[in-house]
Amino acid sequence: QDILGDRLVRPRKASRKLDNFISEVTSLSTGDIVVHVEHGIGRFAGLRTVEAAGAPHDCLELHYAGGAKLFLPVENVDLLTRYGSEDSEVQLDRLGGAGWQQRKARLKKRVRDIARDLVRLAAQRMTRAAPKLAAAHGAYEEFVAKFPWDETDDQSRAIDATLADLAAGRPMDRLVCGDVGFGKTEVALRAAFAAAASGKQVAVVAPTTLLARQHHRNFKERFAGTPHSVGRLSRMVGAPERRETKLALADGSLDVVVGTHAVLGKDVEFKDLGLVVIDEEQHFGVVHKERLKKLRAEVHVLTLSATPIPRTLQLALTGVRDLSIIATPPVDRLAVRTFVTPFDALMLREALLRERFRGGQSFYVCPRIDDLGEAAEFLAKTVPEARFVVAHGRMAATELEDKIGAFYEGEYDVLLSTAIVESGLDIPRANTLVVHRADMFGLAQLYQLRGRVGRSKARAYALFCVPAERPVTAQAEKRLKVLQSLEGLGAGFTLASHDLDLRGAGNLLGDEQSGHVKEVGYELYQRMVTDAVAALKRGEEAPAEDAWSPTISLGAPATLPASYVADEQVRLQLYRRLADVEGDAEIDAFAAELIDRFGPAPPEVGQLMKLVAVKTLCRRANVARVEAGPKGVTLAFRDDSFDDPAALMRWLAQTPDARVRPDKRIVFQRDYASLEERLDGARDILRRLAAMAERKKAA
Repeated sequence: QDILGDRLVRPRKASRKLDNFISEVTSLSTGDIVVHVEHGIGRFAGLRTVEAAGAPHDCLELHYAGGAKLFLPVENVDLLTRYGSEDSEVQLDRLGGAGWQQRKARLKKRVRDIARDLVRLAAQRMTRAAPKLAAAHGAYEEFVAKFPWDETDDQSRAIDATLADLAAGRPMDRLVCGDVGFGKTEVALRAAFAAAASGKQVAVVAPTTLLARQHHRNFKERFAGTPHSVGRLSRMVGAPERRETKLALADGSLDVVVGTHAVLGKDVEFKDLGLVVIDEEQHFGVVHKERLKKLRAEVHVLTLSATPIPRTLQLALTGVRDLSIIATPPVDRLAVRTFVTPFDALMLREALLRERFRGGQSFYVCPRIDDLGEAAEFLAKTVPEARFVVAHGRMAATELEDKIGAFYEGEYDVLLSTAIVESGLDIPRANTLVVHRADMFGLAQLYQLRGRVGRSKARAYALFCVPAERPVTAQAEKRLKVLQSLEGLGAGFTLASHDLDLRGAGNLLGDEQSGHVKEVGYELYQRMVTDAVAALKRGEEAPAEDAWSPTISLGAPATLPASYVADEQVRLQLYRRLADVEGDAEIDAFAAELIDRFGPAPPEVGQLMKLVAVKTLCRRANVARVEAGPKGVTLAFRDDSFDDPAALMRWLAQTPDARVRPDKRIVFQRDYASLEERLDGARDILRRLAAMAERKKAA
């Protein structure tokens, strides 16, 4: 430590479930269009506290066609999904109308056909054999030791999952969705080393020459000192080197090739290709993807993306492709401060000079090559103190490489360029970004551009300029609003789901952008496909049943008091996560997190946790309704059925205070002196029923 200094280490946290992560990032806001699984499309009007059975109960107020209102208790929020961002054309459903149920039944049938195809795809992949790739232990440890930072939790999990896939003996198809600068490249480096050490060739494909150049430098550095060779193929490589690289790939003397689309050329032959790494796959066109699909049959494929395209994300979420999310930021990383602003020369001068005076560099990005001349004049006139260099994709390869290299070495203060800098360029000293005419860029593009800054410990700033004298389109305004709202670290996955909302997912397997999602909203469609896939994998032919949630009336407060969690948005996020918890261990962990974040909990929080415990037991025991008062507990089963009726009748016969009513409800006549006793009594009864039901299922 005296010689090398301290290493920053963050204590490891328990892994979080993907479902929880998704429900957190797709949290509700007042005014959102939502879908209730039973009642259809409505508008969320906010959280309301209502009196129910003499106790305060937080409910979500939903508005439907004709001014109808529905108050949904927070413990049943899992019945609700977001419709999507694009809601201007949506027709609200009528409460109690038949239209919603008919639409849902129609879609269920179509979803089942899609699921069948997805399962077939996944099964084909599972049945194909692929070489088992794993590096020898000592050599791998030596390679890992060259990584100068400490792995984050998510990064470690992604690396472990990728290496396990490579060693499994079937073709890997894994998507690593990690935010810009969160360490996806390290996952690719370790996978590439495992493949090369197993005697296989590796192809790393990047969308731009600049990113390919950077990856080549990284791979060359990390593979130095190992017996494996690294070559490159792109526009920046001279003809003799290109020829040599292709010959070396064909005869097997080159282990790793890093390049652009050139790697996918018809004249490129591999002797023994084992792994293809695709970086930022959203930039590749249909032709390139078809070429990759041909390679995919027996080759391992690792896809890296900060903002995956809707269909890729959709396939990953339905379980057809494996998904790893890297959402933990590196230690000491700060979020980029984002400003959407009308073009103002004085403000831009100030921003660029401030960056120069603190010893940093800036990017100035224009949408088209034609805009660069005007922007260069503006910089020369407004910020004469700053040295700038111009770069764009139509430059000669050597000239472009020289200019980017000079900027990288710190010879210039500002890089004036088109969006060619968007993908993966890593210049830690550059911490201010100005985007000219930000309304002309796509959402993922803007997000990637913002990821070029803030890659060190310094605070970074991103200014997205829009025309001062004329309005921008509604769609562009929506994109910029989404971007400004996603300021936090690790927002790439959130942005991908917003992009999915804005553009629609379409049909997963065909190339038509079908209207399935428009009928029930993205999130519910997603859930229906996932459920149908899971049912088919279990061998069930009947359509998957709808989500359901028990009705619970225990006369206990069901609320996180506003005095405890003041922000309504945060309360909604917590309710949404709470709806997904299962089992006592998860409930205890959630309660501990609340105390950690908001301080000692008031009694209502403890009662809410018990209510959630009762709800999880109801689902396990197939109980649709529970009511409890000072004189006892009444419960009703879903569809009047229980998994083990014989065991139930034996238990009821041995319980003197239990009886079955003519309407098939079971009543336990007991005196409860306090609310705590009542909650504990209901929980004990349901625990016994859940254990009986699960014993029968296990048998």
